[in-house]
Amino acid sequence: MCTVSFVRSNDKTIITSNRDEQVLRPSAVEPKNYLINNKNIIFPKDKKEGGTWYAIDEFSNVIVLLNGANEKHIIKESYRKSRGLIVLDLISAESPKEFWQTIDLDDIQPFTIVLFENERLYQLQWNELEKSAIELDVNQSHIWSSSTLYSKEVREKREDWFYNFLDTKPQVDENEMFNFHRYTEEKNPENGLVINRNDFLKTLSITQAIIENNKVEIYYKDLVLEKEFSTTFITV
Repeated sequence: MCTVSFVRSNDKTIITSNRDEQVLRPSAVEPKNYLINNKNIIFPKDKKEGGTWYAIDEFSNVIVLLNGANEKHIIKESYRKSRGLIVLDLISAESPKEFWQTIDLDDIQPFTIVLFENERLYQLQWNELEKSAIELDVNQSHIWSSSTLYSKEVREKREDWFYNFLDTKPQVDENEMFNFHRYTEEKNPENGLVINRNDFLKTLSITQAIIENNKVEIYYKDLVLEKEFSTTFITV
């Protein structure tokens, strides 16, 4: 939910996400297939709200959620709906990108979404006042860090780690990307890729999708329970 990378390498699209959350939050349910609005959607489920931070549909469209927009915001006592449920509203639409234009986000906490739809990449943001949508180059590598947990300076530093890592490897695979998300700055529990802030806020899991032609592989690692899950499916 709080660190996301997008890489194209060796005809594969690799989208990896680290979920940072309070340790008191119940462990998520591993990725499973759900039928929503007559679409097959695979996602790990947040037990508290029933939503998700990472979802992929039968057409290999992917949505990944990050908390916050461009800058850290002031959190209100309550909101109309969780951001994880907004993810499900979008991914279950016929076209998430088109639905973004009309979805009602009034009284929803600010967020950023990485959307990969029909081989195109978008950054979608809601800052409590307005929505924005930016199309990004799918032939470039990208990384995002949540503005609610990482200052602008730290986010820029994490970008440097990412691009320096890629500079040392002309081609990367899914295992190397997983290891980047798992082990970068291991001795930096405050702002490394896997955090542990006073045993209160931790990186709970890593989720990854590897899309190649019409095949999708999903890998999920629960870092708290030390459990792994993987599945493969053929897109429609």
